[in-house]
Amino acid sequence: MNYRILIVEDDARLREVICDYFKSRDELPFEAADGVTALAMAEEREFDAVLLDIMMPGLDGHSVCRLLRRKSDVPIIFLTALSAEEDKLYGYELGADDYITKPFSLSLLYAKTAALIRRSRGSMTGEGSIRVGALLIEPELRRVFADGKEITLTPKEYELILCLARNKNIVMSREQLLVKCWGYDYEGDSRAVDTQIKRLREKLGSHAECIKTVIKVGYRLEA
Repeated sequence: MNYRILIVEDDARLREVICDYFKSRDELPFEAADGVTALAMAEEREFDAVLLDIMMPGLDGHSVCRLLRRKSDVPIIFLTALSAEEDKLYGYELGADDYITKPFSLSLLYAKTAALIRRSRGSMTGEGSIRVGALLIEPELRRVFADGKEITLTPKEYELILCLARNKNIVMSREQLLVKCWGYDYEGDSRAVDTQIKRLREKLGSHAECIKTVIKVGYRLEA
């Protein structure tokens, strides 16, 4: 596949182990030992995914994620020892797409990374455009428009609105959205859905009301 993966981790040994594993799977890992270096590398080239440690000296992972999201929708997976649900939700608020807690299995990290990249690129299924009111979603191009103006979304935000659009006018429970957008191996709870929906509504602006909250159940997209 030869995906370009930026691995940002201040622990040199762990960084080396992750890089070696990704190389063994024929991927192209790039290393950064700190946040400043990571941002500089992201300016120089495009990556298919970023694996980002949170607890780093100087510019921490949260700050790096926030800065990356100002100009890029690259898939971001946090690597961290922080396992509290509040820490994960904060990461999602910043724009992270997934979270893996240390210590972790290298095979699981690789599987999550590859799956996230595939979802971010979309599968070429020939699916036509989907229109819901003023919203137009083009699955082939992974683009979303509102009144003809393109809205820039992170991979997870895009997956959510696409899932809701494919099931427009149907209530999707938080559990259903977790399975479809995060996968069966997601370790957190349904509040991650609420956090991403909040971010999605902010980006939709005046069109945010098309995402309806169904109390104690989930969400529905309607014109």
